[in-house]
Amino acid sequence: MADFYPFIWLFEIWQFLLNKLFSPDPPPPAANLQRPRIAVIGAGMTGVAAAAHCIGHGRQVVIFEAGSRDNLGGIWSRVNSTSGLQVHSMTYRFFPFVFWSKSYPSRDEIVSQITKLWEQYNLDRCTKFDTKVTSLRQDEAGCWLINNDPSFGTFDGVIAAVGTCGEPKVLKIAGDEKFKGHIYHSSELDGKEVKGKTVLIIGGGASAVEAVQFAAEADAAKIKVLARSEKWIIPRNAIVDMFLAFNIFGYETWLSWVPEWLLRVLFYRDLAEISPPSGKGIFTETPMVNTDILDLIRKGKAQWLRGDILGFEDNGIKFNHRAKGVPKNGPGRESIEEGEVVIMATGYHRPSLDFLPPECFEEPYMPPNWYLQCFPPQHLSICAENSTYLNGIGAVGNFHIGIYTRILLMFLMDPLTRPSNYWMKVWVNMTRYIKARSPTGAFDFFTYSELMWWFIFCVVINPLRWKWAVFVFFGLGINLPLAVVDREKKLGSNLDLLNEKDIRTY
Repeated sequence: MADFYPFIWLFEIWQFLLNKLFSPDPPPPAANLQRPRIAVIGAGMTGVAAAAHCIGHGRQVVIFEAGSRDNLGGIWSRVNSTSGLQVHSMTYRFFPFVFWSKSYPSRDEIVSQITKLWEQYNLDRCTKFDTKVTSLRQDEAGCWLINNDPSFGTFDGVIAAVGTCGEPKVLKIAGDEKFKGHIYHSSELDGKEVKGKTVLIIGGGASAVEAVQFAAEADAAKIKVLARSEKWIIPRNAIVDMFLAFNIFGYETWLSWVPEWLLRVLFYRDLAEISPPSGKGIFTETPMVNTDILDLIRKGKAQWLRGDILGFEDNGIKFNHRAKGVPKNGPGRESIEEGEVVIMATGYHRPSLDFLPPECFEEPYMPPNWYLQCFPPQHLSICAENSTYLNGIGAVGNFHIGIYTRILLMFLMDPLTRPSNYWMKVWVNMTRYIKARSPTGAFDFFTYSELMWWFIFCVVINPLRWKWAVFVFFGLGINLPLAVVDREKKLGSNLDLLNEKDIRTY
């Protein structure tokens, strides 16, 4: 606990109160859970948290995980033991139940918190491992079938929580067969020996930063990062990070130069040369959150080189150094960067959403251009939480998981709150129009403040949703007007055509 700020006891009290006030009570083992019944696809952090919210509110849930029990925790179960949070744990509360012991916990603590949540809410009883979801299909009553297999039962709603990081992405680079050293992907560094060696890191994103930290802690002789472009690096400071996430517009504005200038002057200082060029604003791409990397460069323990990989040589990598602002594959100076170990910090393949119905991908309403970014306008009973995310600031693992889940429950339990296909598309079009002048797409980048505005607008715009506001935002509610579709009637797949005769209240 020593790495926390001086008033650690305040943080402990805060975590205790969040748990007591906002964590739904786990149902007893013999509880008779009610519909709507939710299928959660993926047993990572998002899937487990969303399932815990569902079952904590008395709803039936089944988690489908393509991998084995060892995959519980998703990408966090597969990264290096040295990997950990780059953002402060105060802003990484994926469930009120979570209780962190460090400012920046490592993989093992993160996985243990996910596992503890999974066990506390008895999700072990409703998780199906080694079950890959390949298709979703609606029956005549509008219920979802998983893999067209009736043995799983039917589901009123689906939460796609496959995340954004799947299998490691390993690039094929010319000449790698003649390299005399070792080549590793950044996800397989546990147990690797780099002491006293020169380490070349291919990539310039978050994986590269973690690889630098690994090599530095392993006492590598030299560390060189070979990056194709510059990404913004912001300090590991919760106040600074929350300030940047406070941009409610979610794109570059005429005032965006202020935080960018302050970062160059106060944070980069003498290393402003490796900061992004002036035309690349901070509100265009997810920044890296790290302070140590700049300190290592200042101390001469690491170098950050801008340019293009031309191929492997037997003693290193042929590299084209580019000046700041010169585009990728532009003119530069070629050299051989020698090294004994190459780490491919090239990230991960994005998991596929192809199991969703084809109509979810009809132009122009395909991910991430969906209602609230996660609800395909064609099927409001599907919510792809943290699976359509591209770039943003402050939008990882916070309490939006609970809000998205409860919005889905609101739609399923109260048909009067459901937006029509038409109005969902109107919202998408409106948001795209508002951000038309953004250098990114409307949903390609957003800040946490913008996400909160989406939620508020979603509830405020419809008076029939007002009675759900406290439930949606805080998970609190007494005698909520719970309602579900009458399973005995053939309603078809269009939930927007429901009327009072089609509703059965508990």
